Amino acid sequence: MDEQAPGSGWDDEMETKMTLLTRRNAIKLGLAGGAALAASNTAMAQLQILVEGANFQPLPIAIPNFASSDPTFGKEIADIVRANLRRSGLFLPLDPASLPVQVGDVNNTPDFATWRTANVDALVMGSVERGGQISSSVRVWDTQQAAQVVGKSYNTDPNSSRRVAHIISDAIYESLAGESGYFDTRVVYVAESGPKANRVKRLAIMDQDGANVQYLTDGRTLALTPRFSPNNDMVTYMNFEEGNPQVYLLQLSTGQQQRLASLGAMTFAPRFSPDGQRVAFSVEQNGATNIYSIGVGGGQPTQLTSGAAIDTGPSYSPDGSRIVFESDRGGSPQLYMMGASGGQAQRISFGQGIYSTPVWSPKGDLIAFTRMSGGQFNIGIMKPDGSGERLLYSSYHAEGPTWAPNGRVIMFFQDPGGNDGPKLQTVDIWGRNLQTIPTESYASDPAWSPLRM
Repeated sequence: MDEQAPGSGWDDEMETKMTLLTRRNAIKLGLAGGAALAASNTAMAQLQILVEGANFQPLPIAIPNFASSDPTFGKEIADIVRANLRRSGLFLPLDPASLPVQVGDVNNTPDFATWRTANVDALVMGSVERGGQISSSVRVWDTQQAAQVVGKSYNTDPNSSRRVAHIISDAIYESLAGESGYFDTRVVYVAESGPKANRVKRLAIMDQDGANVQYLTDGRTLALTPRFSPNNDMVTYMNFEEGNPQVYLLQLSTGQQQRLASLGAMTFAPRFSPDGQRVAFSVEQNGATNIYSIGVGGGQPTQLTSGAAIDTGPSYSPDGSRIVFESDRGGSPQLYMMGASGGQAQRISFGQGIYSTPVWSPKGDLIAFTRMSGGQFNIGIMKPDGSGERLLYSSYHAEGPTWAPNGRVIMFFQDPGGNDGPKLQTVDIWGRNLQTIPTESYASDPAWSPLRM
């Protein structure tokens, strides 16, 4: 994917202003903190925003169909962008048929008075062409300030039309929400099919919106708990091919896979370190389960915990200095924190019930987890010191949170029981905007990728 500066005819002065949002728009988004002017060499107006609180209204945004020599293709790309932004819960794309302009004009400045009369504050104009490659341009406007928020152009291969739409969605999200987006990402998960008593479980990968599904394993052997590497090209998971579950590595670009470690025991619950050079995992031996780590190239594993307890589910902090994990060393499964090289661990969960599946936010500010109490499963978050615990979603069976790369949306799986199987859902860190992600089959154990490069 090649990102370029806007072509000729683009207003450089408007380009450098980068006005993010007016205070009026900020209030409509339910933003705390208001607006702040950041002094810089370019005198750029910046809005620092935090979305929180119960009284939240998505920002209405106008996205006409993208200009294209193939109008169907222009509409297709705009539809994907509108769907992405709507699913985020921060934006309310207006009905294209109701807009003053039906097709975007990316080369000229909009008639701001017309758009303001239509009560449009945020406006997106785009164009896209498909030939030897896909070329696209997008401009985002603040109609109240009569100012351009962002303007970018992209070129990519002809098979990446949906990805172009996701990258454009990220540019819009970042320019108006003040944080990086998460649309140009993928999700690896366990695809489940067949009768409940004899489910076939194989690894699958898809775009974050459920499109472009590919199957990574054939289902002959059970595959569970896939996890992405930071470079997006490697997945570690639990493979039952040899009877006892073992941790494997699978390279997405080549399809090659290999067993990570040979310890003569059951190995499971793997997760990459932030630099992608090591994998932490659990080893069950002689009735105890302890956490080890090993380099992705193999070698001698390093034991990080010891004792008769069950220690599992390790997750590294984004800076690689600490590991949060699940342990029953205190009598029931709770969350503990230790240094990345092992050593003394400190308990951080103190609510009623059982805690499991901890995973550190990419931003480093929160830890997501599963908590089971009173016959209910809960998806929750807490700060790394255990304070500020908040439950975001409760159900009969909800489990296995994974973070979007911007650290503001969580995906998990929910199994209603009975003859139905699990499905993937997302919720934001304020417990709002519950969404079901469409999949071809039942789906569990999701893992969200970093942003693609």
